[in-house]
Amino acid sequence: MLVISRKKGESLLIGDDIEITVEKIDTSSVKISIKAPKEKVILRKEVYEKVKDENSNAIATTKDILKILK
Repeated sequence: MLVISRKKGESLLIGDDIEITVEKIDTSSVKISIKAPKEKVILRKEVYEKVKDENSNAIATTKDILKILK
C-alpha cells in the first residue's frame, strides 16, 4: 500500500490515464476529483461492498428457490 501526502490542488497519477486531485480539505473529509477514461468503473468502496453483498444474497436466494422446486 502506498501512503502519500498531498495538499489542496496537488495531484497523483495512476498509470498514464488516471489523475486524482485534492480539491478541498475539511476537518473530517477530503474532496477529490478523478479524471479517468469513461470505460473505467469508479465506485465508492462502501457502495461496491453493498452491491456485492446484495448480489451474493440474491444468488443464495435463487439457489434456495431451485432447491425447493426440485
